[in-house]
Amino acid sequence: MTWQRARGVALGVAVGCTMAVGAAAQSESETLGTILSGFQERYDFPGATAAIALPKGEIITAATGLADIKAERLMAPDTPMLAASIGKSFVAATVLSLENEGVLSLVDPVSAHIGDVGWFAQVPNSETMTIEDLLRHAGGLPDHVHLEAFQSEMTKRMASGSPAISPVEAIAFVLDEAQLFPAGSGWAYTDTGYLLLGLVIEEAAGRSYHDLVTERFIDPLGLTGTAPSDGRLLPGLAVGYVEDGNPFGLPPRTMDDQGRLLWDPSMEWTGGGLVSTSRDLAAWGQALFTGAAMGAPYLERLLDGVAVSPDAPDILYGAGVAIYADTPRGPVYGHGGWIPGYVSSLRHYADHDVTVAFQINTDVGIADDSTDLVPALEAALADLAIALAQAEGPK
Repeated sequence: MTWQRARGVALGVAVGCTMAVGAAAQSESETLGTILSGFQERYDFPGATAAIALPKGEIITAATGLADIKAERLMAPDTPMLAASIGKSFVAATVLSLENEGVLSLVDPVSAHIGDVGWFAQVPNSETMTIEDLLRHAGGLPDHVHLEAFQSEMTKRMASGSPAISPVEAIAFVLDEAQLFPAGSGWAYTDTGYLLLGLVIEEAAGRSYHDLVTERFIDPLGLTGTAPSDGRLLPGLAVGYVEDGNPFGLPPRTMDDQGRLLWDPSMEWTGGGLVSTSRDLAAWGQALFTGAAMGAPYLERLLDGVAVSPDAPDILYGAGVAIYADTPRGPVYGHGGWIPGYVSSLRHYADHDVTVAFQINTDVGIADDSTDLVPALEAALADLAIALAQAEGPK
């Protein structure tokens, strides 16, 4: 079977333990699958999954295409992929939960927690940035991921099979670089800042970040398809496909025949650092953005954002969350995720109490914004989710 023939072949419905799977739910899943299949035919990608979390607790899922072209493995609704920067929402939630317990405060200077590390003084704005600045990408830090020196080192390690770049090694690429702006006075997306947050979390809590996020969120919320992406072998992972001539020198297929990634995703750590499914991402977003992810209040701090640009005052970034304050569908909260071979999207439509997530196992044409696939699919799935919620009626 070629992947072109594998459109719309896998459909499924995941529901809460108290709900039965009925004909109506199956019809909703088929509708979701039809939309995915149409996008696959139009945009020519290998495979995708999607999920919609509805107000009464039901989660609709669907899949289309292939998880592995060579092996002709079908994509299934529960096929995991790398969630990339959507993982930042888990990092931010972990920070907010630690603040709830008095372990740290968002207004703490970062230096109060890791200032005694020898290299820390070389970090731009080291003495002035706060935890809140890092959460909001307002620390004035460069982003190591887009520095030529980092990309060159990553390419070398991929080619040689060397261990992943560690968080401290990644941060080292911005040491002694000029600040982009004084801490707290602007906005610039930076994975480097989230690696620093990981170090702050572990120093303040005295435990590993992966243990904390698993115990506080992944396990309690039943996110059984979500786990740290801490090695090259991630069970069931869809194969990711990239463009020839990509910045990291990867071949088009990013996995070997034994199911091992050709690069080590553990380098991402608290910049993202999770493997997940669309179903889990939708469940996570529904819990996080409705205030149900923690026992203590947190939404006000989560959604307290800064404008990403003076020219776009209605687009904000809060604590690990992008905020679109004024859209035709009302306020939208969420995050995107890109990592070589995988693209993910998570969106919560607050006025309608629905959450939509999807994952695609290629970044061809998406990483360089040469296609409108992501926004177009977000819009189509949002309209379906809102229609389903309206048909469902009040809680």
